[in-house]
Amino acid sequence: MLEHLHWLDVLIMTAGITVTYVIFGITGFGTALIAGSLLAFFIPVDRIVPMLALLDCSAAVANVARDRHSAVLSEVKRLVPLMILGSLVGAAVLLYSDPQKLLVYLAAFVIAYSLYALSGIKPSAEFTPRAVYPFGFIGGIFSALFGSGGFIYAIYLSGRLKDNSAIRVTQSTIIGFSTLTRIVIFLLAGVYTDLSLLLLTLILLPGMLIGVYIGRRITLALSREHFLKIVNVIVLLSGLSLLVKALA
Repeated sequence: MLEHLHWLDVLIMTAGITVTYVIFGITGFGTALIAGSLLAFFIPVDRIVPMLALLDCSAAVANVARDRHSAVLSEVKRLVPLMILGSLVGAAVLLYSDPQKLLVYLAAFVIAYSLYALSGIKPSAEFTPRAVYPFGFIGGIFSALFGSGGFIYAIYLSGRLKDNSAIRVTQSTIIGFSTLTRIVIFLLAGVYTDLSLLLLTLILLPGMLIGVYIGRRITLALSREHFLKIVNVIVLLSGLSLLVKALA
Protein backbone atom coordinates (compact mmCIF):
# COMPACT_ATOMS: atom_id res chain seq x y z
CA MET A 1 0.00 0.00 0.00
CA LEU A 2 2.76 2.48 0.95
CA GLU A 3 4.71 1.80 -2.21
CA HIS A 4 1.89 3.42 -4.23
CA LEU A 5 1.90 6.60 -2.15
CA HIS A 6 3.90 9.72 -2.96
CA TRP A 7 5.39 11.74 -0.09
CA LEU A 8 2.93 14.53 -0.98
CA ASP A 9 0.04 12.06 -0.54
CA VAL A 10 1.29 11.23 2.95
CA LEU A 11 1.65 14.94 3.74
CA ILE A 12 -1.95 15.63 2.65
CA MET A 13 -3.21 12.67 4.69
CA THR A 14 -1.28 13.85 7.75
CA ALA A 15 -2.77 17.35 7.44
CA GLY A 16 -6.25 15.85 7.05
CA ILE A 17 -5.77 13.57 10.05
CA THR A 18 -4.60 16.52 12.15
CA VAL A 19 -7.72 18.55 11.28
CA THR A 20 -9.90 15.48 11.85
CA TYR A 21 -8.54 14.93 15.34
CA VAL A 22 -8.86 18.59 16.24
CA ILE A 23 -12.60 17.93 15.83
CA PHE A 24 -12.28 14.68 17.79
CA GLY A 25 -10.36 16.53 20.51
CA ILE A 26 -13.25 18.98 20.82
CA THR A 27 -16.25 16.67 20.49
CA GLY A 28 -14.94 13.12 21.04
CA PHE A 29 -16.33 11.86 17.69
CA GLY A 30 -16.55 12.72 13.99
CA THR A 31 -13.47 11.05 12.50
CA ALA A 32 -15.33 8.81 10.03
CA LEU A 33 -17.20 11.82 8.64
CA ILE A 34 -14.07 13.87 7.91
CA ALA A 35 -11.18 11.47 7.49
CA GLY A 36 -13.05 8.70 5.68
CA SER A 37 -13.77 10.76 2.56
CA LEU A 38 -10.23 12.13 2.36
CA LEU A 39 -8.42 8.84 2.93
CA ALA A 40 -10.50 7.13 0.23
CA PHE A 41 -8.55 9.11 -2.38
CA PHE A 42 -5.28 7.51 -1.29
CA ILE A 43 -5.83 4.07 0.24
CA PRO A 44 -8.26 1.17 -0.34
CA VAL A 45 -11.65 1.69 1.33
CA ASP A 46 -11.41 -1.65 3.15
CA ARG A 47 -8.29 -0.38 4.95
CA ILE A 48 -9.76 2.92 6.13
CA VAL A 49 -12.01 1.60 8.92
CA PRO A 50 -9.32 -0.66 10.49
CA MET A 51 -6.81 2.20 10.41
CA LEU A 52 -9.26 4.71 11.89
CA ALA A 53 -10.12 2.16 14.59
CA LEU A 54 -6.47 2.15 15.68
CA LEU A 55 -6.22 5.95 15.54
CA ASP A 56 -9.59 6.49 17.27
CA CYS A 57 -8.71 4.10 20.07
CA SER A 58 -5.33 5.81 20.55
CA ALA A 59 -7.01 9.25 20.51
CA ALA A 60 -9.59 8.10 23.05
CA VAL A 61 -6.83 6.80 25.33
CA ALA A 62 -4.98 10.13 24.97
CA ASN A 63 -8.13 12.08 25.86
CA VAL A 64 -9.05 9.86 28.80
CA ALA A 65 -5.49 9.54 30.16
CA ARG A 66 -5.09 13.31 30.45
CA ASP A 67 -8.57 14.13 31.79
CA ARG A 68 -9.79 10.78 33.16
CA HIS A 69 -11.23 12.39 36.29
CA SER A 70 -13.69 14.30 34.09
CA ALA A 71 -15.25 11.09 32.75
CA VAL A 72 -18.70 10.40 34.20
CA LEU A 73 -18.44 6.66 34.80
CA SER A 74 -22.10 6.32 35.73
CA GLU A 75 -23.02 7.30 32.17
CA VAL A 76 -20.39 4.94 30.75
CA LYS A 77 -21.85 2.07 32.79
CA ARG A 78 -25.34 2.88 31.49
CA LEU A 79 -24.30 3.19 27.86
CA VAL A 80 -21.84 0.33 27.34
CA PRO A 81 -24.22 -2.64 27.97
CA LEU A 82 -26.84 -1.09 25.69
CA MET A 83 -24.17 -0.31 23.11
CA ILE A 84 -23.09 -3.97 23.12
CA LEU A 85 -26.70 -5.19 22.87
CA GLY A 86 -27.40 -2.76 20.03
CA SER A 87 -24.22 -3.87 18.26
CA LEU A 88 -25.41 -7.49 18.35
CA VAL A 89 -28.77 -6.48 16.88
CA GLY A 90 -26.99 -4.33 14.29
CA ALA A 91 -24.79 -7.26 13.28
CA ALA A 92 -27.90 -9.45 12.87
CA VAL A 93 -29.59 -6.80 10.72
CA LEU A 94 -26.44 -6.52 8.63
CA LEU A 95 -26.46 -10.27 8.02
CA TYR A 96 -30.17 -10.84 7.41
CA SER A 97 -31.62 -7.54 6.17
CA ASP A 98 -30.91 -4.46 4.09
CA PRO A 99 -29.43 -1.79 6.41
CA GLN A 100 -29.64 0.90 3.70
CA LYS A 101 -33.40 1.08 4.31
CA LEU A 102 -32.75 2.15 7.89
CA LEU A 103 -30.09 4.70 6.97
CA VAL A 104 -32.47 7.31 5.58
CA TYR A 105 -34.60 7.26 8.78
CA LEU A 106 -31.54 7.72 10.97
CA ALA A 107 -30.30 10.54 8.74
CA ALA A 108 -33.68 12.30 8.91
CA PHE A 109 -33.76 12.04 12.71
CA VAL A 110 -30.20 13.31 13.13
CA ILE A 111 -30.71 16.25 10.73
CA ALA A 112 -34.01 17.24 12.36
CA TYR A 113 -32.55 17.06 15.87
CA SER A 114 -29.42 19.03 15.02
CA LEU A 115 -31.40 21.76 13.22
CA TYR A 116 -33.71 22.00 16.23
CA ALA A 117 -30.75 22.21 18.61
CA LEU A 118 -29.08 24.89 16.48
CA SER A 119 -32.28 26.92 16.02
CA GLY A 120 -32.26 28.35 19.54
CA ILE A 121 -36.05 28.06 19.70
CA LYS A 122 -35.73 27.09 23.33
CA PRO A 123 -33.01 25.75 25.61
CA SER A 124 -32.42 22.01 25.32
CA ALA A 125 -34.17 20.15 28.12
CA GLU A 126 -32.04 17.83 30.20
CA PHE A 127 -32.55 14.17 29.36
CA THR A 128 -33.65 11.83 32.11
CA PRO A 129 -31.52 8.71 32.86
CA ARG A 130 -34.13 6.65 30.98
CA ALA A 131 -33.08 8.35 27.73
CA VAL A 132 -30.02 6.09 27.77
CA TYR A 133 -32.15 3.16 26.56
CA PRO A 134 -33.01 4.44 23.07
CA PHE A 135 -29.76 6.36 22.57
CA GLY A 136 -27.46 3.59 23.81
CA PHE A 137 -29.29 0.85 21.94
CA ILE A 138 -29.68 2.76 18.65
CA GLY A 139 -26.10 4.01 18.85
CA GLY A 140 -24.93 0.41 19.15
CA ILE A 141 -27.05 -0.69 16.19
CA PHE A 142 -25.68 1.98 13.88
CA SER A 143 -22.12 1.55 15.11
CA ALA A 144 -22.32 -2.07 13.97
CA LEU A 145 -24.14 -1.29 10.73
CA PHE A 146 -22.24 1.75 9.50
CA GLY A 147 -19.42 2.46 11.97
CA SER A 148 -21.22 5.72 12.77
CA GLY A 149 -22.73 5.75 16.24
CA GLY A 150 -20.66 8.42 17.94
CA PHE A 151 -23.02 11.31 17.23
CA ILE A 152 -25.93 9.37 18.79
CA TYR A 153 -23.98 9.13 22.05
CA ALA A 154 -23.02 12.80 21.70
CA ILE A 155 -26.69 13.85 21.53
CA TYR A 156 -27.41 11.86 24.68
CA LEU A 157 -24.38 13.09 26.65
CA SER A 158 -24.89 16.74 25.70
CA GLY A 159 -28.44 16.42 27.04
CA ARG A 160 -27.24 14.89 30.30
CA LEU A 161 -23.97 16.60 31.24
CA LYS A 162 -23.25 20.28 31.82
CA ASP A 163 -19.45 20.37 31.72
CA ASN A 164 -17.66 20.47 28.34
CA SER A 165 -14.76 18.33 29.53
CA ALA A 166 -17.13 15.79 31.06
CA ILE A 167 -18.98 15.41 27.74
CA ARG A 168 -15.76 15.17 25.72
CA VAL A 169 -13.96 12.69 27.98
CA THR A 170 -17.05 10.53 28.61
CA GLN A 171 -17.67 10.47 24.85
CA SER A 172 -14.02 9.47 24.28
CA THR A 173 -14.38 6.66 26.82
CA ILE A 174 -17.42 5.29 24.98
CA ILE A 175 -15.63 5.57 21.62
CA GLY A 176 -12.64 3.80 23.17
CA PHE A 177 -14.80 0.82 24.12
CA SER A 178 -16.45 0.79 20.70
CA THR A 179 -13.22 0.96 18.70
CA LEU A 180 -11.48 -1.58 20.92
CA THR A 181 -14.23 -4.05 20.03
CA ARG A 182 -13.63 -3.39 16.34
CA ILE A 183 -9.87 -3.76 16.74
CA VAL A 184 -10.31 -7.19 18.34
CA ILE A 185 -12.58 -8.24 15.44
CA PHE A 186 -10.09 -6.96 12.83
CA LEU A 187 -7.25 -8.64 14.70
CA LEU A 188 -9.03 -12.00 14.73
CA ALA A 189 -9.85 -11.55 11.04
CA GLY A 190 -6.16 -11.09 10.26
CA VAL A 191 -6.53 -7.53 8.92
CA TYR A 192 -3.58 -6.27 10.97
CA THR A 193 -1.19 -8.74 9.39
CA ASP A 194 -0.87 -6.07 6.68
CA LEU A 195 2.36 -4.39 7.87
CA SER A 196 1.97 -1.48 5.45
CA LEU A 197 -1.35 -0.61 7.14
CA LEU A 198 0.32 -0.58 10.55
CA LEU A 199 3.25 1.49 9.25
CA LEU A 200 0.95 4.09 7.68
CA THR A 201 -1.01 4.27 10.95
CA LEU A 202 2.27 4.89 12.78
CA ILE A 203 3.23 7.63 10.30
CA LEU A 204 -0.13 9.37 10.83
CA LEU A 205 -0.01 8.98 14.63
CA PRO A 206 1.84 12.29 15.33
CA GLY A 207 -0.79 14.21 13.33
CA MET A 208 -3.51 12.54 15.41
CA LEU A 209 -1.78 13.46 18.70
CA ILE A 210 -1.27 17.08 17.61
CA GLY A 211 -4.92 17.34 16.56
CA VAL A 212 -6.21 15.91 19.85
CA TYR A 213 -4.01 18.32 21.81
CA ILE A 214 -5.23 21.36 19.84
CA GLY A 215 -8.85 20.21 20.15
CA ARG A 216 -8.51 19.82 23.91
CA ARG A 217 -7.06 23.33 24.26
CA ILE A 218 -9.92 24.76 22.21
CA THR A 219 -12.50 22.94 24.36
CA LEU A 220 -11.05 24.40 27.55
CA ALA A 221 -11.56 27.90 26.16
CA LEU A 222 -15.14 27.37 24.94
CA SER A 223 -18.32 28.29 26.75
CA ARG A 224 -20.93 25.52 27.02
CA GLU A 225 -23.10 27.33 24.44
CA HIS A 226 -20.32 27.48 21.85
CA PHE A 227 -19.23 23.93 22.64
CA LEU A 228 -22.72 22.53 22.06
CA LYS A 229 -23.06 24.55 18.86
CA ILE A 230 -19.90 22.90 17.49
CA VAL A 231 -21.16 19.47 18.56
CA ASN A 232 -24.52 20.04 16.88
CA VAL A 233 -22.89 21.30 13.66
CA ILE A 234 -20.81 18.11 13.50
CA VAL A 235 -23.96 16.07 14.23
CA LEU A 236 -25.73 17.91 11.38
CA LEU A 237 -22.85 17.17 8.98
CA SER A 238 -22.96 13.53 10.08
CA GLY A 239 -26.67 13.38 9.30
CA LEU A 240 -26.21 14.98 5.88
CA SER A 241 -23.38 12.54 5.14
CA LEU A 242 -25.65 9.61 6.07
CA LEU A 243 -28.45 10.98 3.88
CA VAL A 244 -26.12 11.25 0.89
CA LYS A 245 -24.96 7.67 1.53
CA ALA A 246 -28.58 6.47 1.86
CA LEU A 247 -29.70 8.11 -1.40
CA ALA A 248 -26.58 7.25 -3.42
